[in-house]
Amino acid sequence: MVVKKGCLIIVATLLMLSGCNDVRTSTSSSVEQQRSNQEMKKKEKPPIDIIQQKVNAMSIDEKIGQLIIAGVEGTGLTSNNRNLLTKDKVGGIIIMGGNVQNANQLKNLINTIKTQHQASEIPLFISTDEEGGRVSRMPPEINGLPTNEAIGKINNAAYSYGVGSILAKELKSFGFNMDFAPVLDINSNPNNPVIGDRSFSNRPDIVTKLGIQTMKGLQDNKVISVVKHFPGHGDTKTDSHLDLPIVDAPLQKLRSFELQPFRAAIEEGADGVMVAHILLRSLDNKNPASLSQTVITKLLREELDFNGVVFTDDLTMKAITRYHKIGEAAVLSIQAGADVVLVCHDYRNVTAVLNALKVAVNTNKITKARLDESVYRILTLKQKYQLSDQVTGPVNIKDINQQISELLVTKGANAR
Repeated sequence: MVVKKGCLIIVATLLMLSGCNDVRTSTSSSVEQQRSNQEMKKKEKPPIDIIQQKVNAMSIDEKIGQLIIAGVEGTGLTSNNRNLLTKDKVGGIIIMGGNVQNANQLKNLINTIKTQHQASEIPLFISTDEEGGRVSRMPPEINGLPTNEAIGKINNAAYSYGVGSILAKELKSFGFNMDFAPVLDINSNPNNPVIGDRSFSNRPDIVTKLGIQTMKGLQDNKVISVVKHFPGHGDTKTDSHLDLPIVDAPLQKLRSFELQPFRAAIEEGADGVMVAHILLRSLDNKNPASLSQTVITKLLREELDFNGVVFTDDLTMKAITRYHKIGEAAVLSIQAGADVVLVCHDYRNVTAVLNALKVAVNTNKITKARLDESVYRILTLKQKYQLSDQVTGPVNIKDINQQISELLVTKGANAR
């Protein structure tokens, strides 16, 4: 009896020891697994930022070039136009009315520009300000589209989206990839000499609804839309092509009225915003919006949370050149937070801007970090739309005009 009890005690003890060993083994195995997982995580490489790699590989001159969209001379490829693409390394081209004679010439001009630029790894913005109505850069063979004012009177979202889609299709057919449109200014001043029928309405809700639909029509058809003219050019009585307009509206009025369409467009995914040459005394009584850190960084970037690409209006306009040297204005604009300056006229102006920006970067007035910030945004936008310098084929003018006719007759009639 005693022997049996002793055996039972020994067996029980052995079982307990065996159980403890199992627990120790299990715990040890778990710890080892955790250590292994941690080591694996350490060895895992962070995701590669392809855009940042491209920025890092660029020279200072290449980066500075990306900050400029330049106008070209005439209707063909001049020596100055070649310099823009090769020596000056500009990031984009804008086609104006004086560059357009007819459909075949326009297509050939853009294809020649692209061919000249194909040695570069970073494709060009090929841009224009095709709004429809009286601001059009399309050749005479392409039928016209209605003014924004006419679209606003119809006040149909689908119709406005259709206009944006047609704009994109006709632009893409000639090789464009960017449109400085739609206009989001509210036409609140009947004496405004520059906006007028370019605006959808004097009501912010109509401008917001229709402007966003035109923007989406462009975007959905793979053309970059740049909304304009931030923070609102509608309540001015001076043409900024001729002098600097001054707006005395208080900030609260701007927030509740002029800014409404821009705020909504940003929330709906605006890729680009053009800043106007207007002096808003309630925000900055010294600098026009296009050169103002208060307007671009504090209002547009921080308050409205815009993270896309900021463009200035054309720096050759007299609202700027009456009060600043053009190179100085370009530096002030980039310092204020803009990413791209437009220099639409005269090769000498482009050269002055390039030289001023280079001096500013070399003297640290524009830091390398600030330069890289803008270049990163620009390359991100180019990557998003998969831009390419590949030439375009024949333009089917008949098909484009047929689509325009169907839009005007069918959708216009249904909208009414």
